Amino acid sequence: MNIFIYDRTFEGLLTAVFDAYFRKTFPDALLSEGEPLPLFYDEVLTVVTDEEKAGRVWRGLQKKLSPSALACITQSWLSELPEVAMILFRYIRKAIDSPVSIEVNFGDPDVLQLAQIWKKVDWERVRLLQFVRFQKAADGTFFAAYEPQYNALPLVIDHFKDRFADQRWLIYDMKRQYGFYYDLHHVTEVTFGDGSPEAHLITGMLSESMMDKDEQLFQQLWKTYFKSIAIKERLNPRKHKQDMPVRYWKYLTEKQK
Repeated sequence: MNIFIYDRTFEGLLTAVFDAYFRKTFPDALLSEGEPLPLFYDEVLTVVTDEEKAGRVWRGLQKKLSPSALACITQSWLSELPEVAMILFRYIRKAIDSPVSIEVNFGDPDVLQLAQIWKKVDWERVRLLQFVRFQKAADGTFFAAYEPQYNALPLVIDHFKDRFADQRWLIYDMKRQYGFYYDLHHVTEVTFGDGSPEAHLITGMLSESMMDKDEQLFQQLWKTYFKSIAIKERLNPRKHKQDMPVRYWKYLTEKQK
């Protein structure tokens, strides 16, 4: 059994692919530093992430796969599922070795599983577009927090940059403790440390002192509108939770008391 240890980055995964072909030794498991090793193994290789090696593998994949298949690879990586690294490694190896494209060969378990993971992450992306709710801060910045199941935030940033190009905004992933800030010109990745004066934003909701003077009024108007359009005779709580998962509710204006 061969073990590769890498840094849990996408570039690290591509470097592992390069090293495997160079050494003609392919891993049975990919682990990060500090993870316990299996009881029995033959060799342990530590992969040092190298952007040049990763780039060569990616350029090779561009010759073998369509843009949609490449997007499937990168988007599936954002699932952060523990098994996704080995699935991707096997998928990439098959894509490189096959004389024909493997991307629609759903009889292959890795191709099928990767498509299923991609679908889950893409569904999370769609829900972000549906359920992100902004609060206007006193300085004019629009702030939104959410807790996605998968790391889908990078997939929606271009949408919000185009849709709200004339507004400063910050969208923050509460689960992973990072976000993106748009200053009317550029999008920058940000995070708030425990000692940061902005740490109160980590609660996900702006305090009254941080809100724009009209924000509370607009929130109340939205809640009133949300209640007024509901038809009591047609309420279906089960369907409602299916369409709007409960895990999003604590960041939805219309669900606040």
